Amino acid sequence: MERRGFIKRLGLGAAAVSAASTLTLPTFAKDKVAAAPFKLDFAPHFGMFKQHAPGGLVDELRFMADQGFRSLEDNGLLKRPLVEQELIGKTLDQLGMRMGVFVVDGGDNWKVSLASGKQEFLDNFVATCKASVEAAKRVDAKWMTVVPGYFERNLPIGVQTGHVIDALKRGAEIFEPHGLTMVLEPLSDNPDLFLRHADQTYMICRAVGSPSCKILYDAYHMQRNEGNLIATMEKTWSEIAYIQIGDNPGRKEPGTGEIHYGNVFQFIHKKGFTGILGMEHGNALPGKEGELALIEAYRKVDVK
Repeated sequence: MERRGFIKRLGLGAAAVSAASTLTLPTFAKDKVAAAPFKLDFAPHFGMFKQHAPGGLVDELRFMADQGFRSLEDNGLLKRPLVEQELIGKTLDQLGMRMGVFVVDGGDNWKVSLASGKQEFLDNFVATCKASVEAAKRVDAKWMTVVPGYFERNLPIGVQTGHVIDALKRGAEIFEPHGLTMVLEPLSDNPDLFLRHADQTYMICRAVGSPSCKILYDAYHMQRNEGNLIATMEKTWSEIAYIQIGDNPGRKEPGTGEIHYGNVFQFIHKKGFTGILGMEHGNALPGKEGELALIEAYRKVDVK
């Protein structure tokens, strides 16, 4: 489908088409010479390059591909209209890009606690897993983020862990026949969250015992919660299926904080990792200059 057709499907008017046609891009884009692909499979998200690609989803994906990115991450995919999900899937296919994670989002995931053992939360989780299978088909996704939710203060931690394992087994039963993997993400956003550490997540994945239940290792969150990133990844590596990036403090691109991403990426590369590394962070600087600085930051830390 031609670009104009894509834009119409997005519901964009003539003004958007005009803006896209007059977009100022780096020289290689004007000359239709794309940048070399990154060695590691870094995945930006929508909005990260909106200054260079203000024309909508398709323009952003094309800009990402022109910059050498080979994948996309879209946490909110499940909440998008079907026409947008289909458009994203078709565009990724045309550009030869992969789909990274989206969130198995059944509402307020943090407060909908699988640790509580409440049937209403389990039923909601199962229904959302089934909906996620259909969304994954539209974009050819392989991984979906799962967050068990809040810590249940009136229950022993062992009982809570048992509830989470039981719920995830139900999810694995749904995903496994389709070759899909839910990736559990330990978070640092607040101390009320049940899942906070890599070893805790490792234990739960081993207990579930399914190829459809693995770890999403977000280096930003793990730096905040426990540090010692490379050693911790080494210990839990067999259960890590997906990785996310963000420097700390600030949750911006590599090189803006304390994490030595050059070393972290060398470790990941030497482990033979061929999966996706989601760029789940903001831009350190505003405007087009900030977007180009972000791209350059990834060029500096990419493996050689």
